[in-house]
Amino acid sequence: MFLIVAKYLIPKGYRGMAVFPFVIAKYDFDKTNEVFVNHEKIHLRQQLELLVIPFFVWYFLEYLIRLIQYKNSALAYRNISFEREAYAKERNLNYLKNRSFFQFLHYIKLK
Repeated sequence: MFLIVAKYLIPKGYRGMAVFPFVIAKYDFDKTNEVFVNHEKIHLRQQLELLVIPFFVWYFLEYLIRLIQYKNSALAYRNISFEREAYAKERNLNYLKNRSFFQFLHYIKLK
């Protein structure tokens, strides 16, 4: 993992993003924020499981489905299965040591 601070690469309203093998943070102080880094590392693991490109295709398609479902971009984003897993486990700094493959599937909401 390579952590880069580049505030102009991050969309407005977000603090960071993971694009394997990089974590891009908007703010310098997030480099030492263990919860932020763990959240992004969870995304890196998800990307590896799906071989990176399929992750982004799935992410975008699920976002569109959630946007239709909720008619609200913030709710759509928070309900993407990848984000639900990352937000649910970001404070567990040992999560990735014991995480089973494809755990994000447990966070897919059908309703």
